[in-house]
Amino acid sequence: MDAYKAMMFRVDILVMLIDDQAIVGKLIQTVLSNHTDISFHYCHNPEVAIDEAVSIMPTVILLDLLMPNINGLELLKKIRQNEIIQDIPVIMLSTEDEPHTKVKAFECGANDYLVKLPDKVELVARLRYHSKAFIHKLQRDKVFEALQKTQAELEKQNIELLRLSQLDGMTDIANRRYFDECILIEMKRAVRNQLSMAVVMLDIDHFKPYNDTYGHLQGDDCLRKVANIIKQQIHRPADLIARYGGEEFVLLLPETGLEGALAIAESICKAIANAQIPHESSTTAAYVTASLGVTSGLPISSDTPEQWLHQADAMLYKAKALGRNQVQALALQSI
Repeated sequence: MDAYKAMMFRVDILVMLIDDQAIVGKLIQTVLSNHTDISFHYCHNPEVAIDEAVSIMPTVILLDLLMPNINGLELLKKIRQNEIIQDIPVIMLSTEDEPHTKVKAFECGANDYLVKLPDKVELVARLRYHSKAFIHKLQRDKVFEALQKTQAELEKQNIELLRLSQLDGMTDIANRRYFDECILIEMKRAVRNQLSMAVVMLDIDHFKPYNDTYGHLQGDDCLRKVANIIKQQIHRPADLIARYGGEEFVLLLPETGLEGALAIAESICKAIANAQIPHESSTTAAYVTASLGVTSGLPISSDTPEQWLHQADAMLYKAKALGRNQVQALALQSI
C-alpha cells in the first residue's frame, strides 16, 4: 500500500505489458524508449502478473487477450477483484477485431481496446491519456481524503469548543450561560406539552469564612467536591446541574413534580453533610453544609426563567433563615 500511496505524487508513466510473446514486449519497449517520461515493465508470465503489478504499481496495464493457461479476460477479472490494483486502467491487446470480443473485454472491466500492433503514435497517446487520468484520480482522491480529514478534525474541535463554552472551568459542570439557555428551552417545552418542571438553588453555607480560613485554593477544591457530590445524586440524562456563581449551584429538573424535586434536593443536602468536609469556621456544623431552595409546578406561557429562579432563590434564603443545612420548597401551578 505504500507504493500505492506514492503513486499519488508521481508525474511519470509506468507501463506494464502482460504478454507471453517476447517479440511483442520487445517491440513495445522500443516504441516507448524514445519517451523519457514513460517507463516500461514487461511480464511474460501471466501466472505472476498480479503479484508483479502489486509490487511495481503501474499507471496503466497493457494486457494480451490470448495467452496460454489463462486468457486475458480471466486475468482482467482477477485484476478488478484485487483491492490494491483494481483501479489501474487496463488496455486490452488482441489480434481480434470482432465487436463481440471488444464488448466482452469492456464487460470484464477493460478501459480500452487496441488491435495489435497498434500505431505508435496512437499507442503512446492512449497510454498517456489513461495514465494521466489515473494519476489525477489518485491525486483528487488524496485531496478529498485530506479535506474530509480536515473537516472531521474541525468538527471535532468545534464540538470540543462548544463543550468548553458550556462548562464552568473550575467544577467541570455547566456554566450559568448554558443553564440560562437550557431553562428557556425546557420551559417552552413544558408549556407546550403541559409538563411539570422544577428548579433547585443551592448555596454552600458560610463559604466566605471557609475561604478566609482555608484559603482560596482550598475553597476551589471545596467547590469541586460539592459539584461532584451533586452530580452523583443526579441520574437522569435530562437533569442539569450548573454553577450559577460563586458558591451557588442550580439544578434544572424537567418533568419533575414537587415530591421528586424534594427527594433529590434532600439527598443532595444529606450527601454534602455526610461528606464531612471540615469547616471549623461554620456556625452551623463542624463540616461543610448546604442550603437548598426548590420550586416546582406547571409553567405557563407568561412565565419567565427569572421568575422561577427568583422563587427558588426565595426558598433558598428561607432555608438559610431557618438555620441552614436544610431544604425549603414551594409548589406552584404558575408564577
